[in-house]
Amino acid sequence: MNTEQTQNFAMGTRRFGRVNWLGLHALADREVRRFLVVWTQTLAAPLVTAGLFLAVFSLAIGPARGEVLGVPFIAFLAPGILMMTVIQNSFANTSSSIVIAKVQGNIVDTLMPPLSATELVLGYLAGGVVRGLLVGGVVLLAVWLFLGQTVAHPVWLLLFLTLGAAFLGAIGIAAGIISNKFDQIAAITNFIVVPLSFLSGTFYSIASLPPALEVASRFNPVFYLIDGARYGMIGASDAPPALGLAVVTAATVGVSALCWRWFRTGYRLKP
Repeated sequence: MNTEQTQNFAMGTRRFGRVNWLGLHALADREVRRFLVVWTQTLAAPLVTAGLFLAVFSLAIGPARGEVLGVPFIAFLAPGILMMTVIQNSFANTSSSIVIAKVQGNIVDTLMPPLSATELVLGYLAGGVVRGLLVGGVVLLAVWLFLGQTVAHPVWLLLFLTLGAAFLGAIGIAAGIISNKFDQIAAITNFIVVPLSFLSGTFYSIASLPPALEVASRFNPVFYLIDGARYGMIGASDAPPALGLAVVTAATVGVSALCWRWFRTGYRLKP
């Protein structure tokens, strides 16, 4: 097949709505291999960070805190730390991949192949979701081994962990598209992602907040991720898990649609 035939085939593939499975698999595989190569930074380091959070809170205020939502404080804290670790790593994977490609000038290698905007979004999201779930699995295993904590509702936990990784992965794609250097990504991480993670019920129940702050927390999609993970692990939550699932799904679809449009138009991607 010559060059012209290849281009015609690619255009026909897009026109009739077919999926370039080979290209999508190649992009997703690249995104997964990219973080597996440096697994000590992408998988081992988050485990250490999560362990330090649990250790510090357990030793400092765990015994004196009492029960929260009917369980010991450390059992209440573990799902929040788990979800926070998952979403931060998913965001880091997608955002860093795009920014590195832009800084190195090889983003064109991703944009030139016959990949539609949908395939680009899905390919990048695959890397973020896989990294988030792998990190989450490692943290969950450590929680079970060292704390003896089991999972009350495994399906709910898996749903929220997957949605959390997809939601922050999509935000990472958007952040990578609008950023041209690492300083801008760091600013988004420090002023948006981290505050959303910390101020979403990770370390406390929002029922203990003043009424105004409690209402404000319910407008934060990350709250529903933390709360849903907590329901999956301990069987208790501040909000109905079905409501959380609906909110996070809608938020994920909305951000993904924005990323799709930016890939389709080449916003801040093409010179």
